[in-house]
Amino acid sequence: MEKIKKLFATAASRNGSYSVGLIAMAVAAVILFNLVVGQLPESVKQADISDNRLYEITQVSRELIDGLEEQVSIKVLQNREDYDDRLVRFLENYAALSGNISLEWIDPVLHPSALTEYETEQNNLVVSCETTGKQKVVEYYDMIVPDYSSYYMTGSATEGEFDAEGQLTSALNYVTAGTEHAVYYTSGHGELEFSSQVQDLMEKISASLAEVNLLMTGSVPEDCELLILNGPTSDLTEDEAAALRNYMSQGGKVMILLAATESQQPNLEALLQEYGMTVKAGYAADMQRNLQGNYYWIFPEITAYGDLTEGMETGMLLMLNSRGMEESDPARDTIALQGILETSSEGYMVTEESQEQGTYLLGAVATETLESSGEENADESADAGDGTEETEESTEATEETGDAADSSAKEEKESRLTVLASNSLIDGDLTSMYGTLENLTMFMNLVTANLSNVTNISIEPKSLAITYNTMQHVGALGFAAVIGVPAVFLLGGFLQWRRRRKA
Repeated sequence: MEKIKKLFATAASRNGSYSVGLIAMAVAAVILFNLVVGQLPESVKQADISDNRLYEITQVSRELIDGLEEQVSIKVLQNREDYDDRLVRFLENYAALSGNISLEWIDPVLHPSALTEYETEQNNLVVSCETTGKQKVVEYYDMIVPDYSSYYMTGSATEGEFDAEGQLTSALNYVTAGTEHAVYYTSGHGELEFSSQVQDLMEKISASLAEVNLLMTGSVPEDCELLILNGPTSDLTEDEAAALRNYMSQGGKVMILLAATESQQPNLEALLQEYGMTVKAGYAADMQRNLQGNYYWIFPEITAYGDLTEGMETGMLLMLNSRGMEESDPARDTIALQGILETSSEGYMVTEESQEQGTYLLGAVATETLESSGEENADESADAGDGTEETEESTEATEETGDAADSSAKEEKESRLTVLASNSLIDGDLTSMYGTLENLTMFMNLVTANLSNVTNISIEPKSLAITYNTMQHVGALGFAAVIGVPAVFLLGGFLQWRRRRKA
């Protein structure tokens, strides 16, 4: 014992003991730090340094997840180690945002019955909610979207887009809220079909698209929540215009995207005139806000606000060969008009004969407050009372029904007419050519504004194209890296050697 005490009596032994103690404390601190960090969610532990911010989750998804009350499960039908690393990381980050989201990996080799149970293939996801009893399958190639255009040049399809967030958030919204919204589009007037981009975005907000020919049906379908006229090049018939007016008189929602056409459209323009929008002759040009001197390729000024501009960061919209409109007095005092897009003060309406300068509307929303009379309910109540015996019970029932009719007499509805001066706003070629445009964001905001209890959760895919760094003065930078940096170290070493030699 005395020998051991003597070993620690010297200064060297005490310093050694302190060093060992400090090392032990440092090791313990590192272990404790790693244990704490290991409990943090993946979204905190990993930084997104990828091209186009693949793993970044938008505020739209975060708000939907924050408001999640039901338990939602995400089942991946693949072994985790064999799955795409990008999807693994994104899924774990996504699930970590809420305790109500569970992520499970099911190996179809070990559990082949899972493919039969969910009626899908391996690598796909199954998003389900036990509370609502709904589930949705998200296919692998809807998240890692192939670019088939390269197939014709190279013989193989490359990875084009990363749409994991858009597909997951859409599925999450469907299984928790989930009612589909009926959106119809007209045909018979040269209308254009929606691009695949628009169709995908519609699907993400649970909107079902269906075609309707008003000349055949004579009326708008009863379940229609929004009717879209996408670039009609010929005019409506008087019967079709009457069907639209009748639909809107009951609180209907209509969206019209005007087309670049030389055909006269008096019935369509009369409908717009009724709601305070006068379509001008010719095409709109803008001497100030245009694409590189192409005066008919206009960057409109956005005068909309609130939900109509939700998710828009740059405000860059592009419209080609637009019609132009002026605000006029609506047919009824109950109609209110809001301009949402317009030219600059250097705008012109150009025809073969004239050029008229001014600021012109390129988009507007007209709303009308409608008050249901309740007369139908009252008449039905009276008819029901006529066929019953005049007893005290029947009299009381009739009085109660009449009171209910009176309370519903002042029930208000709102019709809505949205007009865009050019259907090029959602042209697939245009939005693909200029990926920084927010045309589709604005369009989907306008769509969701017409649907009840719907927010724009249409998240656009992110490009998987390789991003190349472009550098100026490469020769000078290369010389500095190859010659300059070593020269600095050699010079510093020489000066240090000379200083020591003199000492």
